[in-house]
Amino acid sequence: MDNEYKNYKADRVLKLLFRALKGESLSVAALADESNVSTRSITRDINDLKAFLADYRDILGNAELKYSASDHCYTLEMDNLFSNKELFAIAKVLIGSRAFSHEELLTIIGKLKTHTSYSDKKRLEQLIAKEMFNYEEVGSDCDSVIDNVWKLSNYIQEQRAITISYYKMNRDRVKHRIIPVSIMFSEYYFYLIAYKCEDTLSDTPTYFRIDRICDMTVHREKLELPKNVEFDEGLLRKRSQFMWPGPLRKIRFEFTGPSLQAILDRLPTAKVIDRYDNKYLIEAEVYGNGIKMFLLSQGSWVKVIAPDEFVKEMKYEIEKMQLLY
Repeated sequence: MDNEYKNYKADRVLKLLFRALKGESLSVAALADESNVSTRSITRDINDLKAFLADYRDILGNAELKYSASDHCYTLEMDNLFSNKELFAIAKVLIGSRAFSHEELLTIIGKLKTHTSYSDKKRLEQLIAKEMFNYEEVGSDCDSVIDNVWKLSNYIQEQRAITISYYKMNRDRVKHRIIPVSIMFSEYYFYLIAYKCEDTLSDTPTYFRIDRICDMTVHREKLELPKNVEFDEGLLRKRSQFMWPGPLRKIRFEFTGPSLQAILDRLPTAKVIDRYDNKYLIEAEVYGNGIKMFLLSQGSWVKVIAPDEFVKEMKYEIEKMQLLY
């Protein structure tokens, strides 16, 4: 009988711990009714749990059961829980990305909320309720962006060659045999960085929007990049801000706009190499032709200086634009 009682008590204390970790408020009276025991027994359980948390304070991130006189409940507070401001910031980023389906986003935020305090959870729900109601995800050709991202991350780790079915911008569906090397996120979309190996292995990375990958076939063989192909994920991330195919090149341009920092933030490899006549001379290394669209968006604040072929590309694009007006 003593063992049965001890086991029953241990179960009650464990349930208290799990419920507190989920962010529930623990009411002594409600728990006593639920467990069909006296309030004194529940109070002893809570004291036992408080002693346990105190003994393992360092391991559990300063976890502590705190009593609120306003609602007569105990709630768990610990360093490892997200604060309301941290969770609010994360939720804002997730909502602003528009990268996930409404269901996926609700699931993610719901799980994040279990790692905050009870009071913060209610406040967070109030702050994001309207945004979640009006949330519009970006269009997708795959069943689940999250599933695609996870599968591809495993193929990258295993160094597997894969064949993907992919929708191009013109909606043509094509197949590519590739070596995936990295996954990045930029402006609403997850991108797969890969090297094509349809004929001979390309020495220039190609970008695929992961939401446009509608099917994947993994091959048995493991493929490594040739020695002449240098892949540095950190450096690639700095150089690949526009997820647009094209060669790596070093560009120079003058900038006369009001916010130099906005340019430097958008181009992590950019550096100011000179300043004259209220102009900044900026140099940057970038992959692809997306840089052209970005610089054109700056209007007359930007003048491209080098290389010569890039100057010609910019002139040609501006001339085509003029013909539209």
